[in-house]
Amino acid sequence: MGRNLQSGDRLRPVDLARAHGLSTQAIRNYEEAGILPAAARTLHGYRTYTPLHAGALRAFLALLPGHGHRTATSIMRAVNQGATDEAFRLIDESHAQLLDDRRTLQAVESALRDLEPLTGPGPAAVSGPGGTFIGPLARKLGIRPATLRAWERAGLVSPRRDPRTGYRVYDEADVRDARLAHQLRRGGYLLEQIAPLIAQVRAAGGLEPLEAALRDWHGRLSARGRAMLTGAAELEAYLRERG
Repeated sequence: MGRNLQSGDRLRPVDLARAHGLSTQAIRNYEEAGILPAAARTLHGYRTYTPLHAGALRAFLALLPGHGHRTATSIMRAVNQGATDEAFRLIDESHAQLLDDRRTLQAVESALRDLEPLTGPGPAAVSGPGGTFIGPLARKLGIRPATLRAWERAGLVSPRRDPRTGYRVYDEADVRDARLAHQLRRGGYLLEQIAPLIAQVRAAGGLEPLEAALRDWHGRLSARGRAMLTGAAELEAYLRERG
């Protein structure tokens, strides 16, 4: 183990807890989950920790904002088990997910640009007599027809009905709304958050509500990226302590 584990410094659970605004029960839970190395015990059975445990706690708390609780826990558990390659793989997956989310945001912004001609009043907002049915549209988006029906109930799309067959027909505006809804869902937005955005875009009220959401999304992605850098620095410090 690292030099700090053998330094003779001893910390109580309350010392670790107070330093980070946590409860002593949280410290015990983190140890049981493998986030912290196993603590030594006194003759009376009390846990004692070292600066190495403090480093593990700092690394975990720094990893949380960028990777989330489940992944941060898995990373620390892997490190404490000596499986650093597995920890690095988990970190790589988080970075890949962040990159995918950035690409999703770019796709949403592209969809927003596509919507611009449809937001003004007049004939530009109305498509021709053609259209597509629910099955082909679902396949194009990579979702189930049931999902499109759920989006219709939530007000995200408003297909007309073929007067002869009664089938749903999605015109150009519906297809673009569905694409936009699909991208926003991938970005983590709930149906109740998406519906008013699309409704306001349709209502010729401008794109400002959606643009504000995209600015917020940009901010959240940037915050995640920076948090990953902070987490990486603390994890590297902990790895050095472990030796």
